Amino acid sequence: MSGPPAPVPAPVPVRSTGSLSRRMIGIAALWISVLLLGGGIALDRVLTSAITRNFDDGMNYVLTAMIAAAEIGPEGEVLFNRQLADQRFLEPGSGIYYQISAKGHEDWRSRSLWDRALRVDTAHADRNSHVYDSKQFPGEPLRVMERTVILPGSDVRWTFMVAQARSGVDDQIKALRATLIKSFALLALGLIILAALQTVYGLRPLRKVRRAIVRMRSGMESRVTEPMPSEVLPMVEELNALLAHNERQAEEARTHAGNLAHALKTPLTVIMNAATAQSPDLNETVIREATTMRRQVDHHLARARAVGRRGAAQSRADVWPSLQAVERAVRRLYPDARVDMDGDKGAVVRVERQDLDELLGNLIENAAKYGGGSVFATVARDGDMVEILVEDDGLGIPEADRTRIFDRGARLDSGKPGTGLGLAIVRDVAEIYGGTVALDESEDLGGLMVRLRLPAA
Repeated sequence: MSGPPAPVPAPVPVRSTGSLSRRMIGIAALWISVLLLGGGIALDRVLTSAITRNFDDGMNYVLTAMIAAAEIGPEGEVLFNRQLADQRFLEPGSGIYYQISAKGHEDWRSRSLWDRALRVDTAHADRNSHVYDSKQFPGEPLRVMERTVILPGSDVRWTFMVAQARSGVDDQIKALRATLIKSFALLALGLIILAALQTVYGLRPLRKVRRAIVRMRSGMESRVTEPMPSEVLPMVEELNALLAHNERQAEEARTHAGNLAHALKTPLTVIMNAATAQSPDLNETVIREATTMRRQVDHHLARARAVGRRGAAQSRADVWPSLQAVERAVRRLYPDARVDMDGDKGAVVRVERQDLDELLGNLIENAAKYGGGSVFATVARDGDMVEILVEDDGLGIPEADRTRIFDRGARLDSGKPGTGLGLAIVRDVAEIYGGTVALDESEDLGGLMVRLRLPAA
């Protein structure tokens, strides 16, 4: 009576790390914002400095014109030999002013100052033009430029001052900053939208792969066949290769199951017929056929184990330690046999260690069992393969029988115990891993030489 069916394993939950699209768009938006903010601040400083410098150049021009037109009057006062061109100096509160001051002399001020005066710091003298901001007039921030000059015919230090309301330059700077903010905000928005479109379009192939996988799971397709970009194509090729690998494993499993069922069918039929007929040699029949069934089961189990482990990407085994382990085991089974080894001690193959032990164990045990007592194993690297030669000093195998000896249950020497599966298992397991096995004659020992080739790791 069969037991309950094995429960279907639940899908392994995969933890999400968030949306890749949102992450890419967020990083792009942050980087765009940082770059535009830094660029905007730098551009604001450059343009603000240019506007202010141009404003100062205008005041410096007026200050230079004042000094050029100034002369000492008969009473030691300062006079202009020509009027300044800017008529705003004549309009009270016009926003542009001048003043000429000296210690011990009355200030000479423009009419635009009316009843106000510019604050003069007589503690220092500026031979070159000196510009600064001032808030001495309530509600009217000023930009002031001053210079100390000694006019011809006088030894008095006169301080020439030009002041202009900052409202004009501040309005220009404010308009400039408003334009910069709007322009850079619009540019940032456009770049972020572009990054979003680029991300959505760039990740579109991944959504196509997902839809293809959904169709494969529903049985509508067996492979991802849509054209893909070169960056996604390797992943799709690996996915198709994995699907093909799984299909091969499933087909091999079905084949093994069918072969095993077919192999067991005949012995079971013989046993049932003998039991039904109450054959007097029923015991011998059962033992004989059970031995046959056991041999078949061992063979197919060995293949199934190798097929199940073949897909492991980390499959690798060191050849030399495996040879040493097998040599110690064979020496205990056959104390009279001598096993010598030589070759590349660092060779590594893409085979599970358990399967490599089984391959080498079958070959070296057969050489010790059927040889004359001497076994020689050689390991060498041959391109992308590792070649292992196992030689003995026995009678060898005739060339006509070297193909038949790989058949399941084939034995040339029935006088010694065995199942006749050793070389068949070696061939099947080696082929599962992409290797080969061949028989030849040993030139050094005169017996059989088995040439086992396995993929190098």
